Amino acid sequence: MGTVGEDNFRPVVDWSLAASTGAFLVRGGPNVSREEASLAVSELRELTVDAEAHVRELTGLGAGLSLLPGEVVDRPGWVRSAAAGLDALTGKALRALPANPLSPVLAGSAGVQTGVVLAFLASRVLGQYDPFGGQGRSGQLLLVAPNVVTAQHAMQVPGRDFRMWVCLHECTHRLQFTAVNWLRDYFADEVERLVGGLAGADEGLSELLGRLPDAFREVKRSKADGVVALTQLMRSPQQREVFERLLALSTLLEGHADYVMDAVGPSVVPAVETIRARFTARRRGGGLLDRVLRSLLGVDAKIRQYAQGAAFTRQVIDRVGMAGFNVVWTSPNTLPTRAEIADPAAWVRRVHG
Repeated sequence: MGTVGEDNFRPVVDWSLAASTGAFLVRGGPNVSREEASLAVSELRELTVDAEAHVRELTGLGAGLSLLPGEVVDRPGWVRSAAAGLDALTGKALRALPANPLSPVLAGSAGVQTGVVLAFLASRVLGQYDPFGGQGRSGQLLLVAPNVVTAQHAMQVPGRDFRMWVCLHECTHRLQFTAVNWLRDYFADEVERLVGGLAGADEGLSELLGRLPDAFREVKRSKADGVVALTQLMRSPQQREVFERLLALSTLLEGHADYVMDAVGPSVVPAVETIRARFTARRRGGGLLDRVLRSLLGVDAKIRQYAQGAAFTRQVIDRVGMAGFNVVWTSPNTLPTRAEIADPAAWVRRVHG
């Protein structure tokens, strides 16, 4: 019998097609002068270095690491980078699926659908740190210039202040993964377990997708959080456990970054209180179609994560200080569970005794 080689496996998603589809469909940026566009790009690139220095001073993380600039991109550039990062993150688990005669067609269809989603998100994402993008293990920090300018105009806040505020959030994410040396591999392993479990040999993707209508009907009937729909797709306790851990980690990372971007204070971002108030109101806004799409894509759940994670971070720091909070980065065992995110005192009791 012959051996099974690379040719016997096919990707589930055609990421090249996803990138090209998303880049083709994404809307253009705002109509601004060349001078304003140039200033926004240059400041975003420069401010990432200053922003991370402020984040390090506040959090006590990252001493001795190099301070690196971010990369400023347009909307198609973000789509292409996001597709490449998702391929790197999920590729190992998804390549384990055996090929069949319909694999290229299914991968192409999934690529087009993913591209449509990326095109929708590309007009809303202000920035992103991708620990699996770029070269090496330093990751890739992206700032989407047209979206930052659009948001700043809509909220009528000072340009430099808003750009620094956005950079503080994304630089916090970069510091989380670069200063905590086990976090990148832990996150990748958990995603591999989740993706491999959902699309593994015991159950094909067709069966998985076939359960989506029932899951969302239950959400509509019970008016439950959209996270419930995802949980219902997971048949085994092991899948649910991995999902719960990833959800708790994501809530911690987003909330910690939201806390930091405000806690750095008015000496760095003079208009921070105005920006936070107007940005929070803008997060909740949008027309009917936009709200429906955000709900389907989980964006609304993401917004709730910011608030829950920031509340956890703030309450823990109030109780045990920044050094006490930073114990969270010691190992996977010191990460909060979802229950502890909602009850910070329980995490403090478990970890600090």
